[in-house]
Amino acid sequence: MRKIVNSTYVTLDGVIQNPQNWPSTGGFGEKGNDIQLRLLENSDAVLMGRHTYDSFAAVWPGLAGMPMGDRMNALPKYVVSTTLTDPTWNNTTVIDRDPVDAIAELKQKPGGHIVQYGFGQLAHELMANGLLDELRLWVHPFMLGTGTGSSDLLFRSGATAMFDLVDTAPLDSGIVLLTYRTRPAEGAV
Repeated sequence: MRKIVNSTYVTLDGVIQNPQNWPSTGGFGEKGNDIQLRLLENSDAVLMGRHTYDSFAAVWPGLAGMPMGDRMNALPKYVVSTTLTDPTWNNTTVIDRDPVDAIAELKQKPGGHIVQYGFGQLAHELMANGLLDELRLWVHPFMLGTGTGSSDLLFRSGATAMFDLVDTAPLDSGIVLLTYRTRPAEGAV
Protein backbone atom coordinates (compact mmCIF):
# COMPACT_ATOMS: atom_id res chain seq x y z
CA MET A 1 0.00 0.00 0.00
CA ARG A 2 1.23 3.48 -0.82
CA LYS A 3 2.03 5.97 1.89
CA ILE A 4 0.63 9.51 2.04
CA VAL A 5 3.29 11.93 3.27
CA ASN A 6 2.24 15.44 4.27
CA SER A 7 4.89 18.16 4.08
CA THR A 8 3.99 21.43 5.80
CA TYR A 9 5.82 24.65 6.67
CA VAL A 10 4.89 25.95 10.12
CA THR A 11 6.05 28.75 12.42
CA LEU A 12 6.76 28.30 16.12
CA ASP A 13 3.29 29.66 16.90
CA GLY A 14 1.62 27.26 14.47
CA VAL A 15 0.91 29.54 11.51
CA ILE A 16 0.86 27.77 8.14
CA GLN A 17 -0.73 30.48 5.99
CA ASN A 18 1.17 32.31 3.21
CA PRO A 19 4.74 31.08 3.79
CA GLN A 20 5.80 33.14 0.78
CA ASN A 21 5.25 36.23 2.97
CA TRP A 22 7.22 35.00 6.00
CA PRO A 23 10.54 36.53 7.09
CA SER A 24 13.52 35.01 5.30
CA THR A 25 15.66 32.54 7.21
CA GLY A 26 18.15 32.23 4.39
CA GLY A 27 16.39 29.30 2.75
CA PHE A 28 16.67 25.57 3.19
CA GLY A 29 20.25 25.28 2.04
CA GLU A 30 21.66 22.27 0.25
CA LYS A 31 20.58 19.84 2.98
CA GLY A 32 16.97 21.01 3.01
CA ASN A 33 16.76 21.12 -0.78
CA ASP A 34 18.13 17.57 -0.95
CA ILE A 35 15.52 16.37 1.56
CA GLN A 36 12.72 17.99 -0.46
CA LEU A 37 14.03 16.56 -3.74
CA ARG A 38 14.30 13.06 -2.22
CA LEU A 39 10.68 13.29 -1.10
CA LEU A 40 9.62 14.08 -4.65
CA GLU A 41 11.85 11.35 -6.08
CA ASN A 42 10.31 8.78 -3.70
CA SER A 43 6.81 9.91 -4.64
CA ASP A 44 4.93 9.21 -7.81
CA ALA A 45 1.93 11.45 -7.19
CA VAL A 46 1.07 14.79 -5.60
CA LEU A 47 -2.22 15.30 -3.74
CA MET A 48 -3.58 18.75 -2.96
CA GLY A 49 -6.64 20.84 -2.32
CA ARG A 50 -7.81 23.66 -4.56
CA HIS A 51 -5.99 26.49 -2.76
CA THR A 52 -2.66 24.67 -2.87
CA TYR A 53 -3.26 23.80 -6.52
CA ASP A 54 -3.88 27.44 -7.41
CA SER A 55 -0.67 28.62 -5.75
CA PHE A 56 1.47 25.73 -7.02
CA ALA A 57 0.14 25.90 -10.60
CA ALA A 58 1.13 29.57 -10.70
CA VAL A 59 4.76 28.82 -9.73
CA TRP A 60 5.98 25.31 -10.52
CA PRO A 61 5.59 25.35 -14.33
CA GLY A 62 8.01 28.30 -14.36
CA LEU A 63 10.65 26.23 -12.53
CA ALA A 64 11.21 23.85 -15.45
CA GLY A 65 14.90 23.12 -15.93
CA MET A 66 15.54 22.83 -12.18
CA PRO A 67 15.59 19.34 -10.59
CA MET A 68 12.70 19.98 -8.19
CA GLY A 69 10.72 21.87 -10.81
CA ASP A 70 11.17 19.15 -13.41
CA ARG A 71 10.15 16.43 -10.95
CA MET A 72 7.10 18.32 -9.65
CA ASN A 73 5.94 19.14 -13.16
CA ALA A 74 6.35 15.52 -14.31
CA LEU A 75 4.44 13.93 -11.43
CA PRO A 76 0.74 13.11 -11.71
CA LYS A 77 -1.22 15.59 -9.61
CA TYR A 78 -4.57 14.96 -7.92
CA VAL A 79 -6.62 17.96 -6.85
CA VAL A 80 -9.61 17.62 -4.55
CA SER A 81 -12.10 20.21 -5.77
CA THR A 82 -15.73 20.54 -6.75
CA THR A 83 -15.10 23.85 -8.54
CA LEU A 84 -11.95 23.22 -10.63
CA THR A 85 -13.14 21.96 -14.00
CA ASP A 86 -10.31 22.68 -16.42
CA PRO A 87 -6.90 22.38 -14.75
CA THR A 88 -4.11 24.00 -16.74
CA TRP A 89 -1.13 22.34 -15.02
CA ASN A 90 0.00 19.24 -16.88
CA ASN A 91 -0.74 15.78 -15.47
CA THR A 92 -3.55 17.07 -13.24
CA THR A 93 -6.62 15.00 -12.38
CA VAL A 94 -9.50 16.55 -10.45
CA ILE A 95 -11.11 14.48 -7.69
CA ASP A 96 -14.64 15.88 -7.64
CA ARG A 97 -16.34 13.07 -5.72
CA ASP A 98 -16.01 11.91 -2.13
CA PRO A 99 -12.32 12.55 -1.47
CA VAL A 100 -12.02 9.94 1.28
CA ASP A 101 -13.12 7.09 -1.01
CA ALA A 102 -11.12 8.39 -3.98
CA ILE A 103 -7.93 8.82 -1.97
CA ALA A 104 -8.34 5.44 -0.26
CA GLU A 105 -8.56 3.90 -3.75
CA LEU A 106 -5.50 5.86 -4.89
CA LYS A 107 -3.53 4.57 -1.88
CA GLN A 108 -4.37 0.98 -2.80
CA LYS A 109 -2.83 1.28 -6.26
CA PRO A 110 0.79 0.16 -6.64
CA GLY A 111 3.44 2.85 -6.64
CA GLY A 112 5.57 5.16 -4.56
CA HIS A 113 4.57 7.71 -1.95
CA ILE A 114 1.83 10.26 -2.47
CA VAL A 115 3.04 13.64 -1.25
CA GLN A 116 0.53 16.17 0.05
CA TYR A 117 1.54 19.77 0.76
CA GLY A 118 -0.02 22.13 3.28
CA PHE A 119 -2.26 21.39 6.23
CA GLY A 120 -5.69 22.65 5.34
CA GLN A 121 -9.06 20.99 5.12
CA LEU A 122 -7.79 18.11 2.98
CA ALA A 123 -5.03 17.15 5.44
CA HIS A 124 -7.54 17.19 8.29
CA GLU A 125 -9.84 14.90 6.27
CA LEU A 126 -6.93 12.54 5.65
CA MET A 127 -6.10 12.46 9.37
CA ALA A 128 -9.70 12.03 10.47
CA ASN A 129 -10.07 9.04 8.16
CA GLY A 130 -6.77 7.32 8.89
CA LEU A 131 -5.29 8.04 5.47
CA LEU A 132 -2.30 10.18 6.50
CA ASP A 133 0.78 8.06 7.16
CA GLU A 134 3.58 10.55 7.74
CA LEU A 135 3.78 14.21 8.72
CA ARG A 136 6.83 16.32 7.94
CA LEU A 137 6.78 19.65 9.74
CA TRP A 138 9.32 22.23 8.56
CA VAL A 139 9.39 24.32 11.75
CA HIS A 140 10.57 27.88 11.05
CA PRO A 141 12.37 29.75 13.86
CA PHE A 142 9.99 32.65 14.39
CA MET A 143 6.49 33.54 15.55
CA LEU A 144 4.13 35.61 13.43
CA GLY A 145 1.32 36.17 15.92
CA THR A 146 -1.18 36.37 13.05
CA GLY A 147 -2.81 32.96 12.82
CA THR A 148 -6.54 32.54 12.44
CA GLY A 149 -8.70 29.46 12.79
CA SER A 150 -8.23 28.61 9.13
CA SER A 151 -4.50 29.27 8.99
CA ASP A 152 -2.90 27.83 12.09
CA LEU A 153 -2.02 24.21 12.47
CA LEU A 154 -1.19 23.64 16.09
CA PHE A 155 -4.35 25.16 17.55
CA ARG A 156 -6.98 24.14 15.02
CA SER A 157 -9.75 21.86 16.16
CA GLY A 158 -10.00 18.60 14.33
CA ALA A 159 -9.16 14.94 14.55
CA THR A 160 -7.11 13.74 17.49
CA ALA A 161 -4.08 11.78 16.37
CA MET A 162 -0.94 10.36 17.92
CA PHE A 163 2.42 10.40 16.17
CA ASP A 164 5.82 8.82 16.68
CA LEU A 165 8.90 10.93 15.95
CA VAL A 166 11.00 9.07 13.37
CA ASP A 167 13.54 11.69 12.29
CA THR A 168 14.82 15.20 12.87
CA ALA A 169 16.89 17.30 10.51
CA PRO A 170 18.14 20.69 11.74
CA LEU A 171 19.12 23.04 8.92
CA ASP A 172 21.73 25.80 9.05
CA SER A 173 18.95 28.41 8.70
CA GLY A 174 17.41 27.38 12.03
CA ILE A 175 14.57 25.50 10.35
CA VAL A 176 14.09 22.03 11.81
CA LEU A 177 12.37 19.26 9.89
CA LEU A 178 10.43 16.99 12.24
CA THR A 179 9.21 13.75 10.67
CA TYR A 180 6.42 11.89 12.42
CA ARG A 181 4.69 8.64 11.56
CA THR A 182 1.04 8.40 12.49
CA ARG A 183 0.41 5.96 15.29
CA PRO A 184 -2.44 3.52 14.63
CA ALA A 185 -5.52 4.17 16.71
CA GLU A 186 -5.83 1.93 19.74
CA GLY A 187 -7.58 -1.27 18.80
CA ALA A 188 -6.73 -0.85 15.10
CA VAL A 189 -5.32 -3.84 13.28
